[in-house]
Amino acid sequence: MALKFHRPLTPASRYKQLPKFDEITKHTPEKSLLEVRKRTGGRNNNGRITSRHLGGGHKQKYRVIDFKRKKHGIAAEVVGIEYDPIRTARIALLQYKDGEKKYILAPEGLKVGASIVSGPDAAPDLGNALPLKLIPLGTNIHNVELTPGRGGQIARSAGQQVVLNNREGDYALVKMPSGEIRRIHVEAYATIGQVGNIDHMNVSSGKAGRTRHQGRRPHVRGMVMNPVDHPMGGGQGKSKGGGGRHHPMSPWGQLAKGFKTRQKHKPTDRWIVARRNAAKKTS
Repeated sequence: MALKFHRPLTPASRYKQLPKFDEITKHTPEKSLLEVRKRTGGRNNNGRITSRHLGGGHKQKYRVIDFKRKKHGIAAEVVGIEYDPIRTARIALLQYKDGEKKYILAPEGLKVGASIVSGPDAAPDLGNALPLKLIPLGTNIHNVELTPGRGGQIARSAGQQVVLNNREGDYALVKMPSGEIRRIHVEAYATIGQVGNIDHMNVSSGKAGRTRHQGRRPHVRGMVMNPVDHPMGGGQGKSKGGGGRHHPMSPWGQLAKGFKTRQKHKPTDRWIVARRNAAKKTS
């Protein structure tokens, strides 16, 4: 994916970098794979706001993505590459030989007309899904299952990929984008390739209006609030919380910098071989 730059004729276009959508080949979604996406405004079932700064935005429909890739041994043709308003990655519409259609995450380099397949007999080619025990070491993969049969949970956003480093008995060692090395069962499925739309991280909307169209409302800094509204609010002039130095924290007092939020004895710790910050400690 390439980015589209604008001449600085207005303040909004001065730093604007938007996607060109060159890879999009199909502009109308498949109706049978659409679902209604109900708006919550960030509220839970009690009506309380649990995710702030949400509201407004364009109406969106959810595209049903096949994260499990359970149609083993049946070849599918890539009918088109589409835009998904819900996620950062592009999606590919597949049509199987038996007539069924499904959406998958579109890996970088996948073209219309390509044939892909999933299952233990699939070749380790771009877009194919197969167990970790059959993927060559050093291969870039995405949409990786944490539990066999549950569906892909790792490396699903734009530009993400993990690397299959090694295999030890019934488990494979996978290096995450964060640098963490994790142990995953070899029967878990993964898709070959890197998730497309790799330039998404460089997109700059250039104006507040485009952010509002996406359903994100303004985020107000705690420092400019009053003491009744935020622990960091108040003070004469610019101050760190009521005239005294306060560490950055949430409105409910949760420290924002340096405070470790992961449980000390989390059950999934046994699957982590190397932490993501291990390289920093050794350097």
